[in-house]
Amino acid sequence: MHAAPGRVRMPTMQEFRASALTHMLVVTDANRSREWYVDVLDAAVVGEYGGTSIVLDLLGNWLLLVTGGGPDEGKPTVELGPPDDIDRVSTQMIFRVDDCEATYELLSARGADFLAPPHVRPGETRAFFRDPDGHLFEISALTG
Repeated sequence: MHAAPGRVRMPTMQEFRASALTHMLVVTDANRSREWYVDVLDAAVVGEYGGTSIVLDLLGNWLLLVTGGGPDEGKPTVELGPPDDIDRVSTQMIFRVDDCEATYELLSARGADFLAPPHVRPGETRAFFRDPDGHLFEISALTG
């Protein structure tokens, strides 16, 4: 908790609670991204705002696609932008699937850009793909 320097503020609640968790991805073209998430991952559009923000329901989770922007009052030193180096990743989303090979074939046919075919390793088979802006995703199936 941030308080003014020299002031100690006691919390009024004892545990963190929230009603939802939304994952935000910064994209270069909201419309192109919306179509990709709907067509490739079967996301449902929940809302669209001014052509710069799109809320999706992806497997029961909220995904917010926004175009970049500069600092504002709430985040005075933060600039939002899509990945500038798609090979340097700080976050990814992982989908647990029943059949990695079949999911790979389906998503490939729908336009997912996989880095390589599914890789079998002890305990799982997995494959990685990117969205149009380079955000990294993984499909993973547990194996015997």
